[in-house]
Amino acid sequence: MQGLFIEYILLILMILVLAMLANKLKLAYPIVLVLGGLALSFTPVFTHVSIEPDFVFFIFLPPLLYEAAWQTSWKEFWKWRRIITSFAFPIVILTSCVIAWVSHALIPGFTLALGFLLGGIISPPDAVSATTIMRQVSVPKALVSIIEGESLLNDASSLIVFRFALAAVITGQFHVGDAFLTFLMVVIMGILIGLLIGVLFYAVHRWLPTTSSIEIVLTLVSPYCMYYAAEHFHYSGVLAVVSGGLFLSSRRQTMLSYRSRIEGVNVWTNLVFVLNGLVFLLIGLQLPSITSQLGGMSFGRALGYSLLISLALILARFICTFGAVLFTMMMSYFITVADPNPGWKAPMITGWAGMRGVVSLAAALSIPVVVSQGKLFPYRNLILFITFVVILITLVLQGLTLPWVIRKLNIEDRYSPYPEEKQEMIIQKKIAQASLQFLEEKFDSSQFNNEHIGNLYARLSLDRKVFEQQVNEAGSADSQLLKDYQAVYLEMLDRQRKLLDDMNHRAEFDEELIRKYLSLVDIEEFKVREKLLDKTAMQAEES
Repeated sequence: MQGLFIEYILLILMILVLAMLANKLKLAYPIVLVLGGLALSFTPVFTHVSIEPDFVFFIFLPPLLYEAAWQTSWKEFWKWRRIITSFAFPIVILTSCVIAWVSHALIPGFTLALGFLLGGIISPPDAVSATTIMRQVSVPKALVSIIEGESLLNDASSLIVFRFALAAVITGQFHVGDAFLTFLMVVIMGILIGLLIGVLFYAVHRWLPTTSSIEIVLTLVSPYCMYYAAEHFHYSGVLAVVSGGLFLSSRRQTMLSYRSRIEGVNVWTNLVFVLNGLVFLLIGLQLPSITSQLGGMSFGRALGYSLLISLALILARFICTFGAVLFTMMMSYFITVADPNPGWKAPMITGWAGMRGVVSLAAALSIPVVVSQGKLFPYRNLILFITFVVILITLVLQGLTLPWVIRKLNIEDRYSPYPEEKQEMIIQKKIAQASLQFLEEKFDSSQFNNEHIGNLYARLSLDRKVFEQQVNEAGSADSQLLKDYQAVYLEMLDRQRKLLDDMNHRAEFDEELIRKYLSLVDIEEFKVREKLLDKTAMQAEES
């Protein structure tokens, strides 16, 4: 037990090293982690470390899905609901059909049921890789929202296809009518269970005497409750977590305190980073065990099958994405759609962003070794190998080239009325205006003799004036004045931090209070530096 614990500590240290390398190389960290795991698999240190399917499905998947749902904008999700649902359900099913037909025609003795099983395994793209890359380059927010929304639902649909295909292989029977009704029941009941548990957790957050620590722990527990409850009744645990997570995230302002929101972000960011790092590193470590199980089939032959199926998978996604665009354009004549003419650049990027990940490998590993009465599951080892190669090819080939594709296509953001920088200025201006209006309504001019209220009013008036100038003269000569102001402000914050540190060495001041004010200084620096980063990024894109 102690040895296993030390190995996982070493794995986490390797994640940190590889993540720093990814930052240095300016690459998405999932790609570097998989390649790093692949390199480590040839060393004797981690050769016996393996992915346990139950460990991934029941430990890793719920929090990762929940965090993705928590970060997803419900407004954007609803705006693009038709294209998201088309990617999540019809495209997964169509991709499974293509893979079933190709693998059945390509591999001798490979039945259609096995083909659908393979299709259900490798059809869902991994959005962590895609969105990590997209956040490093300039991509319209709408496109990122579609990719994130797709990832929330396609895991559920692919695992349902996998479940039906596995039953068909084991029993040798498959009834389309029964399967369709069961599919609907699994989807609907999974969503309802997630919403029901979400309502219960909302009530606990809202009306019971919680603290910030209790609230954060509740957010950690809730995805497991949603997932286990749905899976216990044989419904979709993935959809339960997604629906419950979307419900709770849309109500975060009313159910969480300000402290819980600030501290919860830090907890979840670090937790998800470690979990994602572990699963991507473990993917790379699986190569020796998977290749050793090929048995009588030669490595070259298995690799050939894998490459052809990977090609079919990539082409199928392109066909489906452009098909979805054509369908959207056709439906725009009959109903109102979010974008009646999406063009060809957005589907090209979306099609190339179909990297596969840990859900696919965990599903393949969950295939039973024995069917019944000692009979081995047919082609299990080959399915595992094909899945690994598909993940490796899509993650490395598409992941490394996706930034280049995005830059070459240079897609414009046709969906936002204002650039992000101008939106931020308008928001800040509106906040200052609303605050001034509140003070003017609540206090008459005589009460501005109150020194503190008067200082607040003067500061807000100055803020409004500055933001109005920024909105009206964005990018003008005033930008240099703003830069000078930010540089002085950052230097002043450093002086404040030094003062607080000096005070902390004196016995009469409580260190906890000093830390509180250091945190406030950090928040101020964060806000200023984020503005600087946004402006620098926009200037780099313009140049």
